Amino acid sequence: MASERYSFSLTTFSPSGKLVQIEYALAAVAAGAPAVGIKASNGVVLATEKKHKSIIYEEHSIFKVEAITKHIGLVYSGMGPDYRLLVRRARKIAQQYYLTYSEPIPTTQLVQRVAHIMQEYTQSGGVRPFGVSLLIAGWDNDRPYLFQCDPSGAYFAWKATAMGKNHINGKSFLEKRYSEELELEDAIQTAILTLKEGFEGQMTPDNIEIGICDAQGFRRLSPTEVKDYLATIA
Repeated sequence: MASERYSFSLTTFSPSGKLVQIEYALAAVAAGAPAVGIKASNGVVLATEKKHKSIIYEEHSIFKVEAITKHIGLVYSGMGPDYRLLVRRARKIAQQYYLTYSEPIPTTQLVQRVAHIMQEYTQSGGVRPFGVSLLIAGWDNDRPYLFQCDPSGAYFAWKATAMGKNHINGKSFLEKRYSEELELEDAIQTAILTLKEGFEGQMTPDNIEIGICDAQGFRRLSPTEVKDYLATIA
C-alpha cells in the first residue's frame, strides 16, 4: 500500500528512488507497436508495424514514420497522440533553428531539444510524462545518426535497436545480425526480418512502414518498394 502513495504523483520520488509515473510511461512504450532502427555505413533505416484497427477503418493520411526536416525522420512506440504532439514540436524547433542560423538543424541538436521537452514533463505539476519513445534518424556531416529518446528525457545513440512489443527478442536478433559494414539495402532487409520475429500474421506493404535516411535526405518507402523488399525475404 505504501508504494501506491507515490504511483499517482509525478513529482515525488518513491522510497526506492523511482518516479513511478515514468515507469508506467515506459510500460506504455513496451506495449506499443514494434519499431526498429538500424544504422548502416551509408544511411539509416527505420521500420515499424502498422496494424489497421478494422477492415472498415480508413487511414491514409496518418503515418508512423514521419519526416521532420529534409535530412531527419523519426518513428515511435507507444501512444500516437503524444507522438503527433512531439512531431509538431520537433518541426517547430527545426524551423526556429533554420531562421536563426540559416542552416538545417544538426541531428544531435534536435535530439537534445526534443529530449529536453520530454524531461520537462517529468518534473512539472499537472502534466504526465509522454507515453512514447522515439527513434530519430538523421544524416549530416556526411554521416548517419540514430538516436532513441525515452519518456524520462534520456537519449541514447545506437547502431541498431528495437522498441515496443517483443523488443528484447528484437535486440537479441539485431546483436546477431548487425555488422559495421552493413549497407542500406541489407539494413532494410535486416529491419524487416527483425520485425518478422514477433509479427502476427503475414507482412504486407499495408501493415509495415519503412523510412530511410541517407545523403539524399529522409524519405518513406512507397508500398511498391516495400512489396519488392518483402518479396526478397519471402
